[in-house]
Amino acid sequence: MSKRETYESRTERLLAPIAERFGVEIYDVEYVKEGSDWYLRAFIDKAGGVNINDCENVSRALSDALDAEDYIADAYILEVSSPGLGRALKKDRHLEKSLGMEVEVKTYKAIGGYKEFSGVLKAYDSETITLEEAEGERVFQRPEIALIRLALAL
Repeated sequence: MSKRETYESRTERLLAPIAERFGVEIYDVEYVKEGSDWYLRAFIDKAGGVNINDCENVSRALSDALDAEDYIADAYILEVSSPGLGRALKKDRHLEKSLGMEVEVKTYKAIGGYKEFSGVLKAYDSETITLEEAEGERVFQRPEIALIRLALAL
């Protein structure tokens, strides 16, 4: 397990009882370097969406828990926020909740001359993602997909 994966996993375990206490669910945790800074990001959600108070409460409690555990050697910036409307669907639990919803898929390489697709998320398994497009079903192999996210309804 990489340092990033270890930090994300440990943080998610620390965050679980905090999220439960404040009535939110953990959407994702990521540890990333942007420029010269490391960021530890916790994305939380709940029915009807999270508000600034939810983020503040979780952030304070998580910060205290992280200080007590002190397992991240690097200096980092802690951020707690909503995953947003156009949220990335990284995990199977995200895909499960998004079945039947409009999504956007970006691929690493062009398929039929295109790298961006949209349609209704119809199915997924460990190897594939299936979209229902106007022309019919399109099946993507998971390694082909650079990003899948909820489509923004404008």
